[in-house]
Amino acid sequence: MALRITLECINCDVCEPQCPNDAIKMGEEIYEINPNACTECVGHHDEPQCKVICPVDCIELNPDWIEGQDVLMAKYRTLTAKKTEKV
Repeated sequence: MALRITLECINCDVCEPQCPNDAIKMGEEIYEINPNACTECVGHHDEPQCKVICPVDCIELNPDWIEGQDVLMAKYRTLTAKKTEKV
């Protein structure tokens, strides 16, 4: 599953730089997670770093974006390959 940020977000800016996939960006009111770029840190870390660092615990699984570990790993490989191509 991709993650999402709930309305409890206080816009503290700590989650955005922690995302290895650059999936977190400021939305109109709160930070938002791009589900196409979110791998729950699979391939990078053992747990989602945005959830680890969030001081208000406002990051949860997105029930509208269900993905298994194999899909998340495939997405990680695709995203990593795109970053390598840009360099």
